[in-house]
Amino acid sequence: MRVVSLVPSLTEAVARSAPGALVGATDWCTHPPGLDVVRVGGTKNPKPDRIVSLAPDLVIANEEENRESDLAALRAAGVQVLVTEIRDVPGAFRELARVLDACGAAARPRWLDEAEDTWSSLPRPVTRLTAVVPIWRRPWMVLGRDTFAGDVLARLGVDHVHAAHPDRYPRIPLEELRAAVPDVVILPDEPYRFTADDGPEAFPGLPCALVSGRHLTWYGPSLAEAPRVLDRALRAARP
Repeated sequence: MRVVSLVPSLTEAVARSAPGALVGATDWCTHPPGLDVVRVGGTKNPKPDRIVSLAPDLVIANEEENRESDLAALRAAGVQVLVTEIRDVPGAFRELARVLDACGAAARPRWLDEAEDTWSSLPRPVTRLTAVVPIWRRPWMVLGRDTFAGDVLARLGVDHVHAAHPDRYPRIPLEELRAAVPDVVILPDEPYRFTADDGPEAFPGLPCALVSGRHLTWYGPSLAEAPRVLDRALRAARP
């Protein structure tokens, strides 16, 4: 089996669970560290010719991270494309199992069972927090409705302010974000790399939690430790 992954979190999952299957991945596929495969461009601008030249049996993609026009070009070249759709934590586990099976994993990996057990046994949150969750600035964009990251936070006791917005990733003026006065502003380090010096200054007087984007938005091996990592970051923001 020869697989090209256009989704960083799926790249990590396949590399861990079907060793040797991956022959190509995007420039943004950073895990596992030291992954030695051909790089095929970005998630939003992959190089179809380079992908086709690898003669893959399968390209794995995601309906949110990858453009349909790129996937259509691959199909037109005779490449089989598996497209995932992940909007919540249970859906992530179903799609991961489907992807790994399609990629020739010999058995269901232990990390997937451990991750599913972790999420199914989470204690009920004692209190709930409201949050604004920017994912970009210039312009400011936030989590909206029906997102995987939003479901992750909800299961950890965090209700983000724009969960009912008509758009999944709406553009919201900064003044409006501040006016919501959430319990916490959650600033991930991807897709925009918010840092202690780039992000919190926009929300004076509001607690800001700098969180790992890999643990908030990736569906793969990081799911097993995501509740612990995210909870620690949230607690640090509101001592």
